[in-house]
Amino acid sequence: MALPAKLQADVNFRRGLAAAAGVSVLALAAIVIFLLSQALPIFAHVSLKDFLFSTEWYPTDDPPVFGIGALIAGSLACAALTTLIAVPFGVLTACAIHAGMPPALTRIVKPLIELMAALPSVVIGFIGMIILAPWLQDMFGIATGLNLFNASIMLAFMCVPTIASISEDALRNVPSGLREASLALGATRWETLLKVELRWAMGGIATAVMLGISRVIGETMVVLMVAGGAAIIPESIFDPVRPMTSSIAAEMAEAAVGGEHYHALYATGLVLFIITFAFNLCAWYAARRFGLEKK
Repeated sequence: MALPAKLQADVNFRRGLAAAAGVSVLALAAIVIFLLSQALPIFAHVSLKDFLFSTEWYPTDDPPVFGIGALIAGSLACAALTTLIAVPFGVLTACAIHAGMPPALTRIVKPLIELMAALPSVVIGFIGMIILAPWLQDMFGIATGLNLFNASIMLAFMCVPTIASISEDALRNVPSGLREASLALGATRWETLLKVELRWAMGGIATAVMLGISRVIGETMVVLMVAGGAAIIPESIFDPVRPMTSSIAAEMAEAAVGGEHYHALYATGLVLFIITFAFNLCAWYAARRFGLEKK
């Protein structure tokens, strides 16, 4: 029995959406399978414990040594310091756009901030290398301006637009009834923002932070240019570091296909994928938890 035209169109639309979602899931599964196929052979030569926790990475030695502990520490240190810099700036920027600017100015400022997210990472890295690095070196009297602090500032510059834009959207989606009730009870505009709107929008803000930091962990060009490239565990914010992404980008062209070095770099990429996936899972959990609390 033939379905009515409108119902058939609705069914076809649902099938199209399901097919698009299925393609995305299959693409993700294919990526994971490919990473596993290229990464697992390295563990025939090095134990998982040594690979993850050793701080020695000497792929050209005889025999080669593969330990990504320092690379993981560099990535997490960049993410942590970037979070400390970017989250206050991003959330405060969102609050300023939402409550501290007239609508006419907001319509100009917010698109400009969102356009900052479109800046090529190589341009941001070039600014950090040419302008910020010499300034840090002269200001603090350090050996090199290419270090963890430089990388974190540049990465924060990259993720602040994401955090600010999504956080402002979350604040704007707070039910107007809550805002009006708070104002009617005598609260000021800023008290309403701090005690009502920010609490309601916390799920969206947490999601914005997690998405911004996930981008930081996966960023390659900026850390390759300004982090210093030293595979060591940083003891100071002015120490050079070498995150996992920069190591993969710098060495993949030199690794013989099918060799130990090649598989070790893919295993590093697999670890990076797992960490990024964990951050996105935390974003989903935070949004769900705060959403349930509001209900």
